[in-house]
Amino acid sequence: MKNIAVIGAGTMGNGIAHTFAQFGYKVNLIDISEESLDKGMKTISGNLDRMVSKEKISETDKEATLINITTFTDIPKGVKDIDLVVEAATENEDLKLKIFKQLDENCSAETILASNTSSISITKIASVVSNPERVIGMHFMNPVPIMKLVEIIRGYNTSDKVTKSVMELSENLKKVPVEANDYPGFVANRILMPMINEAIETFYNNVAGVKEIDTVMKLGMAHPMGPLQLADFIGLDVCHSILEVMYDGFKNPKYAPCPLLTNMVMAGKLGIKSGEGFYDYSESKKAEKVSSQFS
Repeated sequence: MKNIAVIGAGTMGNGIAHTFAQFGYKVNLIDISEESLDKGMKTISGNLDRMVSKEKISETDKEATLINITTFTDIPKGVKDIDLVVEAATENEDLKLKIFKQLDENCSAETILASNTSSISITKIASVVSNPERVIGMHFMNPVPIMKLVEIIRGYNTSDKVTKSVMELSENLKKVPVEANDYPGFVANRILMPMINEAIETFYNNVAGVKEIDTVMKLGMAHPMGPLQLADFIGLDVCHSILEVMYDGFKNPKYAPCPLLTNMVMAGKLGIKSGEGFYDYSESKKAEKVSSQFS
């Protein structure tokens, strides 16, 4: 596989495009918004500049990476003669099903169709595709160019051949692929999201403050960042969405989003992306200042 299409130029999409392009793959980055594409390419260029400054890559490597990426606002044009499509659109089931219907109509029968979904059923996504054995999950971690893990999720009909190809491809990106079966939340979020939700419940029940909870988990459990800071980093809306998918899938109350999380999402306090969540990011992205509503 040499020709890759990535759908969605947001945080995950531009990171996935960056990673493939850096390893010599030709990448078509697709988004319906020209503005999103421009923003995504600016992010990729900025991230490459940081890698150059840290002497992880050369200026020549940076230019080669950027040359490997072509942008499109049209799916049919962007997926022509493509070996693999990685969908990285918003975590919305209806949107993903719509995209995969388009992919089924416009890609060759040999094209592997992957989703970067962090919780939505690969089997459900594959149900709108005429040959579901070619549909698989490639759940990259954020930030994609740095994080080593790729969760490879097999849908009910995903073939051994497709799974083997995607595992090998991930290794070619210097990632560590880990295979998982298709159940709500897969492995990463099935374990992570209940922990984040419990941290929010702990704060909601006034057991300790925002910084205190994060400090306990960082110093006591050697986590690189506390769960409330991590929730802000992921996006509180994304956390809420994943918990709802798991709650709907398992019908177990332990996955129900904390009322505080629900209220914060409804109020538009989504974390770093909105400038405020459990922390205030108006002056710094380092979670140094607790949000005024909690301080």
